[in-house]
Amino acid sequence: MREIIFDTETTGLDAKNDRIIEIGAVELENRFLTGRTFHVFVNPDGREVHPEALAVHGISNEQLADKPKFAEVLQGWLDFTEGATLIAHNASFDVGFFNAEYARLGFGPVDPDRVVDSLHLARRKHPMGPNSLDALCKRYRIDNSMREKHGALLDSELLAEVYIELVGGKQAKLGLEVEESADQTAQETDGGSAGGVKLRPRPEPLPSRLSEQEVAAHAEMVARLGESAIWNVGK
Repeated sequence: MREIIFDTETTGLDAKNDRIIEIGAVELENRFLTGRTFHVFVNPDGREVHPEALAVHGISNEQLADKPKFAEVLQGWLDFTEGATLIAHNASFDVGFFNAEYARLGFGPVDPDRVVDSLHLARRKHPMGPNSLDALCKRYRIDNSMREKHGALLDSELLAEVYIELVGGKQAKLGLEVEESADQTAQETDGGSAGGVKLRPRPEPLPSRLSEQEVAAHAEMVARLGESAIWNVGK
């Protein structure tokens, strides 16, 4: 199962008039990071970055002046995401911007069946919230200390760790290693780079999900089974 965790930064909040200026994404295979990433800055084609947006992501008009336009990075994005499920936090925002960019180029919208909104997952799992990316990093003890401003690639890396927790934690299958293939380790060109996206260790382990009552009940059951119980083998 191939999934792409992605994020965008934009000139503002209006998808019809504002533009995408940064795209970042990381690849998951069977819920494990492969190390393949996609990252580009995009020239907004004459649209100015709103001061409020600049305060959030710190990407200025001057920084974008020599960057490729969306039409120039589109094929690389389509190649990177082909056949994968797309996952974003508050996905309607990011997908809305992609749909607007696609429409300007005569492309159809993103298939909604391909999209998973991690914010919806978080709200179902933690209905009392808060469920912002920063709040979820705090809840799952994921180090986000380097996130001084929003950035599409960094936010995608953090969201990947959050998403893995939201869907059941790191042990999503019995095999705990992902074999590297040649194309996974090869450097991407024009908007992608392989290399080094790894889950950061938590400052401290997550607390046990078992209550004291559950632990005591299990110990009592094992005691009733006697010394031949499988839990006593090797003791």
